[in-house]
Amino acid sequence: MTRTFLLTNAAVLAAVAVPVHAQDKEESFGGAKGADLSIEAMEPDGSAVTLGRAGEYPADIARYLLASGPGAANLSPDGKTIAFSWDVTGQSELWVMPASGGVPQQLTFQTGVSTPVWTPDGKGLFYSADRDGNEQPGYFMLSPDGKTETEILPAKRGDFRIFGGFAADGSFLYASTARGAGVFDIYRGTMSGESEMIIQSELGLAARSISPDGKYAIVTETVGEDGDNLYLLDLTTREMTTISKPPVDDRASHTLAGFEWRADSQSVGFSTNADREFGALTTYSLNSKRLQMIAEPDADIENLEVCGEGQSELVIYTENRDGFDTLRIRNAVNGNDRLVPDLPEGKYSLDCEGTSDPRLLVRVNGWQTPGELWMIDPIAGTGKKIFSANLAGLDADRLIRPQVVRYTARDGVELQGLLYLPKGAQKGENAPAVVFSVHGGPSAQSQASFDPVAQYHVARGVAVFEPNVRGSTGLGRTYSTLDDREKRLDSVRDLVDLKQVLATDGLIDGDRAAVMGGSYGGYAVNAVLAEYPGEFIAGVSLFGVADWVTALEIASPALKAADRIEYGDITEERWREFYKVNSPIRKADQITVPVLYSHGVQDPRIDIYETEVMVKTLRANGVEAPFIRIPDEGHGWRKLSNQLFYFRKQAEFLEEKLGLSGQ
Repeated sequence: MTRTFLLTNAAVLAAVAVPVHAQDKEESFGGAKGADLSIEAMEPDGSAVTLGRAGEYPADIARYLLASGPGAANLSPDGKTIAFSWDVTGQSELWVMPASGGVPQQLTFQTGVSTPVWTPDGKGLFYSADRDGNEQPGYFMLSPDGKTETEILPAKRGDFRIFGGFAADGSFLYASTARGAGVFDIYRGTMSGESEMIIQSELGLAARSISPDGKYAIVTETVGEDGDNLYLLDLTTREMTTISKPPVDDRASHTLAGFEWRADSQSVGFSTNADREFGALTTYSLNSKRLQMIAEPDADIENLEVCGEGQSELVIYTENRDGFDTLRIRNAVNGNDRLVPDLPEGKYSLDCEGTSDPRLLVRVNGWQTPGELWMIDPIAGTGKKIFSANLAGLDADRLIRPQVVRYTARDGVELQGLLYLPKGAQKGENAPAVVFSVHGGPSAQSQASFDPVAQYHVARGVAVFEPNVRGSTGLGRTYSTLDDREKRLDSVRDLVDLKQVLATDGLIDGDRAAVMGGSYGGYAVNAVLAEYPGEFIAGVSLFGVADWVTALEIASPALKAADRIEYGDITEERWREFYKVNSPIRKADQITVPVLYSHGVQDPRIDIYETEVMVKTLRANGVEAPFIRIPDEGHGWRKLSNQLFYFRKQAEFLEEKLGLSGQ
């Protein structure tokens, strides 16, 4: 970021007069009913941002936020062109570039696109875009030269959508809540804008992949955040055949790696942790109706791709170990491993196209890079970086590699996390202050991807710990269920246990520890400060839950199906009573330390009320609770201007509370 670094007292910040905006009254689905404008809050004001000079350290936080690379990326069917999203302009747009390398060309402007998808013939690029993060998108088609753009399906209030893939004839499947029942049904759409419901759901169905011959689709049914049932849909008869449906108490995921069909449409590959701890490479035969396990490492298989042909057909995937990816290339016929080029550490996404001469696109996002694109010859095992990240003047050698740590909780469960320690950090009495950064989900994972906020703080001498408390994914199927329903607060207690053991080992100063998190992580901040007063000296809660009763009642369709398994059915009295007691707002009078709150007005997942009620309660109790309200954002900050405003305020708040003011 940096302007000249300005450290401002949080109480003063909260008193700054700023303009306020009312929410569009029509945008009320999923809980986004508008802000209480009577609550004093800060809002982005469009003020200028200066960065300081390149090479100056510690660098301003703006430089870390401005470091950027490509987002979701896909190869054209002929393997010659890459389409990707990139937010270098301030919000996500669609770009294309030659797969051989060259200058990227921007195709969309002021849209905020998500993942671009090539049409089967390679003559068009399909994308979706919503309004300011309301998650109710329209569908659009764009020519690869950017000269022709068509609206396929207009956005519609209350219509959340999940794209499900193209058939060979150019039609496509998608899940939608258009029926108005708050559940996802499956529709078939055409490029001319026609749409027809083909499967009606009771909770949440989503099409995931269509067979090459266009006759079948893979369909999943949500079973909690980390589980699903798997079906085969006959697109002619509209009959669904169960492929895998574990008991709810033994739920499993089948979507860890996506879905890849053989060219003859007679089998499909995927990764599932059904009947095992980690996702194994598995195939389903349409003829025999049987599942066959192909590879079972002690880590989740993700990012499955199949390309090549005959004796040279390749199976390509990644293995996720502790949040670091390993690329695997195997011969599909004999199972032998192929040579893999060296890639930067981090998380990978893959796309392989071609039969006789396959080409593999790898997008890398790692602790030392916010994004690179590599083109790999998967047969020869050679690779070339064709797109380098922009580090905004930062020195990559100064970035900190997170170390994996494991500790045992008080009840014997082994916990894990990623620890960023400042260079030259001392132990014991001189150990650094720490910020705990709690991921959302809760079924998510702290991973070795680029984290600009963590890198900023650690460069300033503050340790950052990203815990994977129980309930996180990537550490085994059983581990991800250990926070379900009545066990919710066990995961909150894990934060305290981890802080205490890190301090006992002399790695952090346990008396100078703050905790922050967004979404479910924001709930965790509220909960740990209320349940364990005195353990953390400050908190930062971004768009988190305060009252599970209200949050579960108005959850958007994107959450509701998963919530019933993860938290319990809020329509049942026993769960209402449970959360009347075990919600942070019920114990907010126990929070005695400063907390910075923030929320997007258009958030369809967690209503801004959840943050507003905490702000009002803490302020009424005389506790410092500055509040940042962002009118044109939903569940998280997508726009660079809002990121630059918010994260500067957050950095100032944390550094003041951790005693770094004036350094």
